[in-house]
Parts: sequence; C-alpha cells; structure tokens
Amino acid sequence: MAIGDYAQYDGLGLAELVAKKKVKPIELVDEAIARAERLNPKLNFVVFKDYERARDAAKGKLPKGRFAGVPFFLKDIFAFATGMPTRQAARFIPALPSDHDSLLTTRFRSAGLIPLGKTNVPEFGLVPTTESKLYGPARNPWNRDHSTGGSSGGSAAAVAGGIVPLAHANDGGGSIRIPASCCGLVGLKPTRARHSFAPDFGDSVDGLAIDGVVSRSVRDSAAALDAIAGGVEGDPYWAPPAPPSYLEAMKRKPKRLRIAFSTRKLDGTPVHADCAAAVKAAAKLCEAQGHAVEEGAPVLDQGMLIPAFMALWSANLAAGIDMIARLTGQTAKAEMFEGLTWGLYQAGKGISASDYLMAKMAMQQAARSAAQFHETYDLWLTATLGLPPVKLGTFDMDERDPVKSFAPLIDYVPFTAMQNVTGQPAINLPLHWNKSGLPIGVHFTARYGDELTLLRLAAELEKAAPWAHRYAEIKV
Repeated sequence: MAIGDYAQYDGLGLAELVAKKKVKPIELVDEAIARAERLNPKLNFVVFKDYERARDAAKGKLPKGRFAGVPFFLKDIFAFATGMPTRQAARFIPALPSDHDSLLTTRFRSAGLIPLGKTNVPEFGLVPTTESKLYGPARNPWNRDHSTGGSSGGSAAAVAGGIVPLAHANDGGGSIRIPASCCGLVGLKPTRARHSFAPDFGDSVDGLAIDGVVSRSVRDSAAALDAIAGGVEGDPYWAPPAPPSYLEAMKRKPKRLRIAFSTRKLDGTPVHADCAAAVKAAAKLCEAQGHAVEEGAPVLDQGMLIPAFMALWSANLAAGIDMIARLTGQTAKAEMFEGLTWGLYQAGKGISASDYLMAKMAMQQAARSAAQFHETYDLWLTATLGLPPVKLGTFDMDERDPVKSFAPLIDYVPFTAMQNVTGQPAINLPLHWNKSGLPIGVHFTARYGDELTLLRLAAELEKAAPWAHRYAEIKV
C-alpha cells in the first residue's frame, strides 16, 4: 500500500489491508498521527493526544475484530478511556485521567480500533456547533470559516479531513447526525438502549442520548454498530432484538419501502432552499430505486415537545454539574461556565419533580404518535438541518436566557431532537452539496428498533450515488 492512498480507504478497507499483511497497524497509526499533527492547527479537532499508548497498542497483539489495526478517535464526552481525561469542554471539569474504560470503549477496542485521543466538543455537548471557550472552534474541512456542527464536531472534522476513517460520536439531540450533515458523512443514531452505558451510568439524559460513530461509508457504520450493540444486566431498559450482524444483514436489498418526505419544519415553515433541494433530490433517488415516495409528516406538537425536551435537558445538566461539584469539592459559579450553560443550569435547578414527570409524559406521547405514523410509512425523509452549515460565531454562547439562546438553535436543527425524544433510529446521508461546496445532509427516520431498514436503504443509495470516496483535501 502506498501510504498516500490512506484516505481512499474506509475503516473496513484499512482493516482488510492489515489482515492481508499489506500494511502494519503501526504504519496506519503513524500515518493518522502525522495527518493529525499536520491538520489540527487548521481544523482544531483533537483536544487530547494519546499517541504513545496508541503506538504501543498498534505494535502489540490486537483483538481479531473487524477493524483490527484501524486508527480511531474518541469524543470528549463519555467513552471514558484509561489514561485519558474527559472534560466535555467544561472548565469546571478537571483534566483528570480516567482509571478505567467505559464498556463502550472496551467494545471499540475489542473491534480492533486503536484510539488516538479525544476530539473537540461544545461545552457539555449542549449546542449544534463546536466552538467552546475552553477548546476554541473546530473548523469544517470543506470550508474552515464554517461550523463542523455539534456536538461531535471534532470527530466529524477528523473523518471528513481524511485523518481517520471513522470516529466515536454521541447524540442527545442530533449530535451524531448534525456534524455528519455539516461535514458530508454518514451518521447513524441508533435506537434507544441499543448499547449499554455500563459501568458508569444506567442511561444518559434520561434516555435521550445514545452513542455511535461518524463515518464515510455505510458499511463502517454498520460494523461499528455490530461492535457496540447489546445491553448488560442492570441496564434500565433494552432495545428490540438486533440481527446477528447488521453488516451482513444490510447486504440484502430493502423491500419496496413507503417513504414520506417533507421540506417543511414541524411548525410548518420551509427549510432553506438548499436543504429543500437536497430532500427533493433524495426523494427522486429513492423513487428511482423502486420505492413509493409521497409528501407526509408525523403529527408532533412542537409547542409541547420543545419545553418538555428543554426541561429534561436542563434538569439533567443541573444534576450533572452538581454531581461534578460534589466529586471535586467545587462550588458552581457563573464565571466558570459559558453564559448559555449557566442559564440552562439555573433553569434546570428550577424544574420541579412534577414538571419533570410531565415532561417525560410528553416525550412518551410523542413516541406513541411516531409509532402511529410508522404504521403507514417505513421511513420519514427530511433535511437534517434547516440551513446549510452556518459560519462560526453565528450563535451567541453568552446569552443566559435559555429561551433566547435556544430559539435560533432550534430553527437550525428542527428535526433531529425528535428521534431522541421517541428513541427511534435515524441516519444522515451525504447525498448533496450546494453551489458553495458545503455538504447538505438528508435525514431518514425509521420505526423504533429498525436500524436495519435504514442501513439497507443507505447502502442502496450509496451504490446509486457514491460518496464514500469524498473527503476534504486540505492544503497546508
């Protein structure tokens, strides 16, 4: 293998080269590190480097997983890893190395992935752009004046920039799918409880959040899901049964699907013209594959759901900050946080037990409505974002009023939080670029537990309109 061809391969492609002894894992790791060192000053995607441990792992005996020898990054939210700090871009969290791996990290390692470090995120992963005061902005490889999205923005930049073929991401309101859309990647949000948060947590954000990866190929996302899927005893709830292997099962062509599409947000206002064009083109492509496509959308009361979602998010943030304060002996003070975070923390402290339980009831009712919609339709197709990737600095992180601070954010990401509410799986596919050369992702949602239909359709569309070869070549 000519090392210059490195970025032409997805993760499974690199692993195949290792298996055939055409390249050594240490060569891949060294190449990824060299690319990271060369490009990080331009993109600011990595916030903790664990290169020597990665080199040691690459030289040692690797597990015989599907990704054996493939370099990888972990996100700076959850996925605890021995020797690495996890700060969530928060000055309030000390830079203390973890003394253990999360089960998620263990499963990534068991698949043969070699973590190189931690990637950039917004403070506590609260917003759909990655530009915290602690770490500074991550920059979009397709146009460095624009946002990578968030909260998995550093991971998305690393993959879109050709540094690693896939990277860890998680999603509590769209944080896998949003950066995948901004950076031209595949981003699958799995079904609620598809993997375990053991040993540290039962769930995350009361079941709103889930982990996965951002990748350049559908098969990498399927293989990564195979690697991490499965609950353990003590988990608070379980996902519906998975196939023995998503990677193998997705090779079968999907049945003729009934797909509803919408170019309007849940409040009835239209998405940006570029986003609408992406949806219409994707709808035509699905139709060309033999699927039945028509306009339609689930009935979801955004006026009820947004306050309920914010109640759960703010209360969970408050609990998280208070727990960190207790563990570290600190007192939470406004000057230790970005304004938006402090405002949401204060709002969370004011959520009563009654408010919290009513918010959960609203979430559950939305799940019933979504299930009813999927009695008719297999998939719902929308844009992932309401606008093309915004420029860095668009959103005011110093605004403490949660209503004021989140209004433009909700307008930017009008769809993705709904699947966190309902627990459904959803995927971003990089099928469209606008005239400015920015990726415009499209978003498919499936019924609860049905990642397989998403992956089968995604593989079919990837074959019809290939994208995995695309990455942003950055001149240094």
